[in-house]
Amino acid sequence: MDLTPRPGAAPPPPYAYPPYAVETPVETTTRLRPVKAGNPVRTMAAAVCAVLGLGLVGGAVTGRWLTGDSAAEPGAGSAYTVGRSAWHTVPVDSLFPRTLKGDGAGPGATDRVWTRVAVAADGGCAAGLDPLLLKTLRPVGCERLVRATYTDATRSSVTTVGMVFTEGDAEAMGALDTRFTTQHLAARADLMPRTYPAEGTVAAGFGEQQRASWTVHVLTEVPVVVFAVSGFADGRAVAEPQPAAEAMAADATNAVAQAGLGHEAKGIADRVERTLRRTVTDLTEKPE
Repeated sequence: MDLTPRPGAAPPPPYAYPPYAVETPVETTTRLRPVKAGNPVRTMAAAVCAVLGLGLVGGAVTGRWLTGDSAAEPGAGSAYTVGRSAWHTVPVDSLFPRTLKGDGAGPGATDRVWTRVAVAADGGCAAGLDPLLLKTLRPVGCERLVRATYTDATRSSVTTVGMVFTEGDAEAMGALDTRFTTQHLAARADLMPRTYPAEGTVAAGFGEQQRASWTVHVLTEVPVVVFAVSGFADGRAVAEPQPAAEAMAADATNAVAQAGLGHEAKGIADRVERTLRRTVTDLTEKPE
């Protein structure tokens, strides 16, 4: 057949692929084989599997979102990351409020109010902890130590409260907490924290010999160890210091217990700890 175009005729149109030759995207999922009609057992089994699968996936995602699983996702917003840096990212008045209210925190559930009289410069742990306590905390390391001293409304007692921001992870902090609990380390007088006396304040004479009662608590939600140590504001020496838990006992009758110094140490430590927890929670839950 002669395909030569006649003189003056328009050239033939370019060749076009027919519609059926256009490629379609390849499916990324495999089609399920249809279940034969008339088999209700297989139909029910498939439905149950689908529901369980969706529930497990959805539950895992939801659980991680609600709990903020830092072990699974150690992101920048985890409680350990935020908590470890709180000593320099959170204002001092948030870490150590100028006034602490202790509703029901005194002997016989009496109310207490404590006023901050001094804040120590942040620093390493060697200057603020006795050598044996420093050695005990060595497995979790020391990122920074911050301290402040408070007095009660009558200015008859003084209490130094501090926080050791550690380098430990959740596993290390859990192990340290277990050790403190099982070996009763918080009750050992040779692991008593040091005081922070401040010149020109009611706590000027609050030295090592004036330590009367104390508490040490290892936190596991954040890498921090909270402690407090209390004493008389008049500078009197105490021959037999007593752990806060013992000084707060109903049958405790010595001078430390009668003066409520165990309640002072425990009450201030608890409120500083609560403030830290609340601050870290607010920072980790802040919307993007």
